[in-house]
Amino acid sequence: MIKHEKNIFNTIVPLNCHGYRIDKFLQLQINELSRTRLQALIQGGQVKLNNIIIKHPSKKIKKEDQIKVNFPQPKETTIKPNKIPLDILYDDDDIIVINKFPGVVVHPGAGNYENTIVNGLLYKYQNNLSSIGGKLRPGIVHRIDKDTSGVIVVAKNDKSHINLSKQFSDHTIKRVYEALIWNTLKPQKGKIREKISRSIKNRQLMSVRKEKGKMAITNYKTLKIFQNENLPKISLIECQLETGRTHQIRVHMNFKGNPILGDKSYGKSKKKYKKIDKNIEKKINNLNRQALHAKSLGFLHPNTNKEVFFEAQRPQDFDELIKNLDKVSV
Repeated sequence: MIKHEKNIFNTIVPLNCHGYRIDKFLQLQINELSRTRLQALIQGGQVKLNNIIIKHPSKKIKKEDQIKVNFPQPKETTIKPNKIPLDILYDDDDIIVINKFPGVVVHPGAGNYENTIVNGLLYKYQNNLSSIGGKLRPGIVHRIDKDTSGVIVVAKNDKSHINLSKQFSDHTIKRVYEALIWNTLKPQKGKIREKISRSIKNRQLMSVRKEKGKMAITNYKTLKIFQNENLPKISLIECQLETGRTHQIRVHMNFKGNPILGDKSYGKSKKKYKKIDKNIEKKINNLNRQALHAKSLGFLHPNTNKEVFFEAQRPQDFDELIKNLDKVSV
């Protein structure tokens, strides 16, 4: 039995759900909300089990248990249009394709509500963006990390948003990245299949966890190896994603023992490196971000259903580092 009131969800556990975790059960009952969102409500004290507040998403439930979920009123957050520079690769009535600059956040959050891709989109396109992402993420179908550059697609209407979201969910989007990594991958071409979940040591980071997590699949190949007597081996690689887990390439490369250059979270921090050309060392430290670029994106256009493909040039810092490595490499 399910009963809705204003901002309240009431339900009684049926026999066939006896023994379920409460978060999994609620996800079945309120399928428009993600499990992460439901877990946040539970941990925030917004869920009562038999009139007692619980805060553990893993709590097991029994038949005829009474569950009450309170949905607090969202805090009003006004996202202001802002003239943020946008490198528009393509624009029609349904989608916008952008080459994201490194250092720019895709959507507002964590104290940054003015200098994001979304602010720039609102300035340029006003209300001509999909509404499914809500007030904080109009048009945003997917994202890439702040310090990663490259191609993202934005939806101008809800029909396009739903279509593109399904393509991402079905893993049919063709996503290719380029990265500079330390040393050489063994083998130089292959497929990484490792589950990824939150790190036990740092919940803000991800890690390979063989016993739990979501399967992540990265196809990779080595494009070039840079080396000389004053330079440790550095490789330029290309990665094609079959899945799109958080920080997937960065985590997989770190797992292989080949962290991405400049990656402060998963790789080496700024320091002096043994046996390295001083000019290259300076350029690596000045990079100040992970050397990762979303090179291309291919998908079926949500309106025409025809295959489309977009490619973004490497940003200047990434490209110059490759050129300098090429000059000193033998």
